[in-house]
Amino acid sequence: MSDAFLTLAATAGAVALALSAMLWGLAQRRTGGGQADGGGVPAATEAFGAALICLGRGGAELVGGSDALSDCARALGVPAQAQAVVDALGAADPGHARRLVALATEGEPFTFEVRGTHGLVKAEGRASGAVAWLRLSPAPAEAGGEAQGLPSAARLADLLDARTAPAWLAAADGRPLFVNAAWLAAAGAAGLEDALARGATLDPAFDALARDAAQTGQPQILDRHVVLSGRRRALRATARPLEGGGVAVWSDDVTEEQEMAELLKRSIAAHDETLNHIAEAVAIFGEGKRLIFHNTAFAELWSLEPAWLADRPSHGEVLDRLRQRRRLPETVDYARWKAAELARYVDVAQTPDEMWSLPDGRTLRVLRQPHPMGGLLLLFSDITGELRLKSQYNAQIQVQQATLDKLTDAVAVFGSDGRLRLHNEAFETFWGVGPEDLAQAVDFEGVVELCTPRLHDKGFWRELKGRVADPDPTARAPMTGETRTSDGRIVAFQSRPLPDGATLIGFTDVTDARQLEAALAAREQALAEAERLKRDFVGNVSYELRTPLTTIIGYSELLERAGDTLSERGRSHAGAVKVAAIQLARSIDDVLDMAQIDADEMALDLADVDVADLLSRVAADREALATQQGITLEVACPPDIGVIRGDGRRLGQVLDHLVEHGLSLTPAGGRITLSARRALGEIQLQVADTGRGIPFHVQAHIFDRFVGRERGGPGLGLALVKALTELHGGWIALESEPGNGAAFTCHLPEEAHAGAAQPELPL
Repeated sequence: MSDAFLTLAATAGAVALALSAMLWGLAQRRTGGGQADGGGVPAATEAFGAALICLGRGGAELVGGSDALSDCARALGVPAQAQAVVDALGAADPGHARRLVALATEGEPFTFEVRGTHGLVKAEGRASGAVAWLRLSPAPAEAGGEAQGLPSAARLADLLDARTAPAWLAAADGRPLFVNAAWLAAAGAAGLEDALARGATLDPAFDALARDAAQTGQPQILDRHVVLSGRRRALRATARPLEGGGVAVWSDDVTEEQEMAELLKRSIAAHDETLNHIAEAVAIFGEGKRLIFHNTAFAELWSLEPAWLADRPSHGEVLDRLRQRRRLPETVDYARWKAAELARYVDVAQTPDEMWSLPDGRTLRVLRQPHPMGGLLLLFSDITGELRLKSQYNAQIQVQQATLDKLTDAVAVFGSDGRLRLHNEAFETFWGVGPEDLAQAVDFEGVVELCTPRLHDKGFWRELKGRVADPDPTARAPMTGETRTSDGRIVAFQSRPLPDGATLIGFTDVTDARQLEAALAAREQALAEAERLKRDFVGNVSYELRTPLTTIIGYSELLERAGDTLSERGRSHAGAVKVAAIQLARSIDDVLDMAQIDADEMALDLADVDVADLLSRVAADREALATQQGITLEVACPPDIGVIRGDGRRLGQVLDHLVEHGLSLTPAGGRITLSARRALGEIQLQVADTGRGIPFHVQAHIFDRFVGRERGGPGLGLALVKALTELHGGWIALESEPGNGAAFTCHLPEEAHAGAAQPELPL
């Protein structure tokens, strides 16, 4: 038995003991210290076939009918003692215990029946004078576990046994008194006797349910999951107390009902969760016009308090609160507007979308539709950003159209579906078509038909169509080219894929440009030919001048050595002729070298050049001339300066020209210094003088041709210096201030530019 049943039994026993104590006080009225009065003796005499019990202070006392008492005790499953039988009667049902108390205190008679495990006991209570008598009549139990003694017991048993779900009759303590076949199958018992012997039960909670119904006198309902035929099923048990005692309990299989309810609950929860994740605000008002659901976006859109919304305000209350906070469209007659809103519950037809312009500048799209479960569903979409973007998009399209119209190139934009999206006025002029024709053409094929009279090449249009309509990314690659129209124009075309899948096609009339390019190419070719002729002429002339100059120099040297045969004045003239001839030869060499550099025909003879020896050699060559002019020529170079990779002859030519330039600008008493230093992977060769310097307006063009000299000569010396320095991969810098001399610095890499070197002979 369950703990609840044991507790109930103990409580009933305590009630019975208290009842015995009260009855004992009443029994003291009997005469003879415990014998019944005249009224009780006939009652005991009449108790034939029944047990007569006197309820006194010392407890229950058997007056007569010991055999009947034994039968009653056997039916109730208790010892054959009067007190034990009375206690069992009170524990069987709280109502019986109350009747026993009423008999002892008020003398109220009663009649009830108690069904035990082995039979039925009928109890009759009567008061005779001050004595309480209890008459018990036993009745044997019927076979098969049928409910005996209960009102319409056989009929009720047949009714419960016909049910496919478990059903049974229980005593007030929850013990089963009758069970149907479904109960026996669920409990795994062969019969009621087997179930009671093994203590088998359908579910202890159902036994407690029967006890609660018996104690309260009210029907009780309980849902529990049990295992039926190997499957877990949900049973709804209903326990109803019977008039004559006991409880009828029947169950219904509500598994499918609970599963459908759970499925509906999950579906509603999923639906609500989905609505809570969308951006649109959703509110559902039920048939009573009260808010039955809203998502998070609804509360955020209107800035309404969640606690207030949780109280399920009415639709009218929501509108009133929004109007108080100036969040509804401004209207002249709010009452009329509100009545029209609430009247939509009557007109259940779905209305078209409506736009609300709120005082805070937002624009909402409002959708109303009847809810399938009754009421009205409202959906609010904030389209302020959408309208702003649409406005910006339209403005951008207008700007693009205006921009395209200002272009001189013919431009058309086709979508990925081949439809013409945009074109400018230049496109219409270029192909000689009107805007109405293009509007009717619609797609690429229609546009091609309009353009074909001016460009007949079908293959060109077919390839261009592939750039527009082919979804393959490789086919939509940019394309440029030129073609010729039927009217003799040269047209440059190009296609460019756009990010949105569209394609831009542009046409440009380049006829004039190509003609100008052809003219410029012819002119460039003529200039190149003229330059070649000039170079050849200079080279030939310079070569032809070298022979007579050599002769002049030779005869001038002979005249200088003539001795006394020639006067001093004659020797002076001969020396002057020699100097002029040598200077002319050097100028011719400079012209030839410059022409060779311009023709990119000069090659350097690279070798390791000792820098200190190079400076000393150049200084020695110009020492005599410097001494003659009264100028000091000195070398300032560390002895361990090392070597540089370059053409020694050309580097000497560079320094010689710089020294010559310094001698021309330095007066007597001045100084010219040749120096060198190594720094950051380069060798810096410097020629500095203390002459009159170079004017600022001349410094910017000092290395240009025919500018380096102020009088006479071609003026190629410094230009040749710059060219030879750059041929070595270096550069030259000038630092000068008028009146304070000048310093030319050649920055040369330690390794000369290999591309300017003479090719090595193969081994």
